[in-house]
Amino acid sequence: MKLSLAYLFSLLISVSGLAQIQKANRNNDSFSSIDSVLTSVLKDQHIAGFAVAVVKGNDVIYSKGFGYRDVENKKPVTTNTLFAIGSSSKAFTASLLGLLRKEGKLTFEDKAVDLLPQLRFYNNEMNNQIILRDLMAHRTGLSRYDLSWYLFNTKNRDSIISRVRYMQPSAAVREKWFYNNFMYLAQGMIAERFSGKTWEENIKEKLFIPLEMTRSNTDIKTFQNDSDAALPYTLEKDNTIKKIDYYNINGMGPAGSINSSVNDMANWLKVWINDGSFKGKEILPKNYITEAMSSQMVMSADLPDKHSDIFLANYGLGWMIGSYRGHYVVEHGGNINGFSANVAFFPSDKLGIVVLTNQDVSKVPMIVCNSIADRMLNLKPEDWNGEVKATAAEKALQAKKETKKMPVPNTKPSHPLKDYAGSFTNPSYGTIKIAFRDKSLYTKLGEEEIILKHFHYDIFDPRSIDKNGKVDAEQSTMMFNFATDVDGKIQTIGIFMNDYEKPVLFDRDVNKK
Repeated sequence: MKLSLAYLFSLLISVSGLAQIQKANRNNDSFSSIDSVLTSVLKDQHIAGFAVAVVKGNDVIYSKGFGYRDVENKKPVTTNTLFAIGSSSKAFTASLLGLLRKEGKLTFEDKAVDLLPQLRFYNNEMNNQIILRDLMAHRTGLSRYDLSWYLFNTKNRDSIISRVRYMQPSAAVREKWFYNNFMYLAQGMIAERFSGKTWEENIKEKLFIPLEMTRSNTDIKTFQNDSDAALPYTLEKDNTIKKIDYYNINGMGPAGSINSSVNDMANWLKVWINDGSFKGKEILPKNYITEAMSSQMVMSADLPDKHSDIFLANYGLGWMIGSYRGHYVVEHGGNINGFSANVAFFPSDKLGIVVLTNQDVSKVPMIVCNSIADRMLNLKPEDWNGEVKATAAEKALQAKKETKKMPVPNTKPSHPLKDYAGSFTNPSYGTIKIAFRDKSLYTKLGEEEIILKHFHYDIFDPRSIDKNGKVDAEQSTMMFNFATDVDGKIQTIGIFMNDYEKPVLFDRDVNKK
């Protein structure tokens, strides 16, 4: 008996439909189990909220919000909620240079100082050696110097980049990997110079608009005023979720000022797992995509440790490269006041995962990304949530055992407090202005008002003051050590910062009060 063509056609549709249903069911099974894991993460990690999106090929196969974008008013996180993505912005900035290279306006082997006249390094040897690729792969030999832009911020990019010439290298060029945000500011400024448009305009026109990232922006005020924007939070030592202020990255924008949603970031991931294309249109050149996700510099040895199938730490162009349980992974995290992020993709598996949170210095993006990757890659799931929870408990126990630095009793400042007032400058960082009023010393670090509490001798403990005038009860990790010149006058402040083991010195500026 012969089957009719119509019957054969209907049979093929049925089989195809059944395959699609089975595939959908497998995905539903994967994500029904991941839902329970992510709900546990929300609770166990004491996080305000987070959103996640998963891309497979050209499709978003999962997106969901957890927790609150506004804890006090119980406003939930949605897949359109805006978060600051911090340094996950770097791949966007580097991509602008990939586009300029395609246009023939520059090469990655061009000397950096030739591309940006405002940029100068510590010595002529560095000026002659450092090429654009070195900026993109963090291999200039300059360590972070982050407090320079974080505490002494300005919207004037020329002013910020001028500090680089005073930054002493910690290693020779290409000898050792050092993360340095200033090098991504420089790239953004190079893009501005060769395009005739601001970095913000370039990001919008070259990437946001063609990628239909309609929710994304680079402006702190636009971010704050959005009706579905996440508020920034931090976690106190007692696991209390505390709202903090937004941080305006301002002039340092090219290093990390993009604000986005997981729905928008899913489109960005599609470009990277589809050879630079989005909806059939080239957004980034394929040869740039390949280069950016390939190793350009060794970050560290990063041998297998607790997890024998996780190793390798290299850097590409705006991306970190690793080996995750037998799969090639490309990712970049982001942290800024009140927000943490992770954007990751597995190019061989055509899989992308983005996790955005409104809590700073959080492990949640890593936990969520790894938990989803395990299931999507058909690996035996690790208990990433439990592992981080156990580590946090161990650290909390250790912190209780540690004793605070205690002041030497019965000491006092060597001078009347008014003698400590004045302006103190370090060319790599900026100027600290110390004011004497109401029988106390005050200054400003970043956007924070600070009171200097006497600790012992000529050492003062800087404590932040909130908008209600309340002084932070916690001892600072950054002490101000005042010193005198040969005439006995207060001449310098030595401040211990993250960049060095020895203090950074700020000299009194006699021309300023």
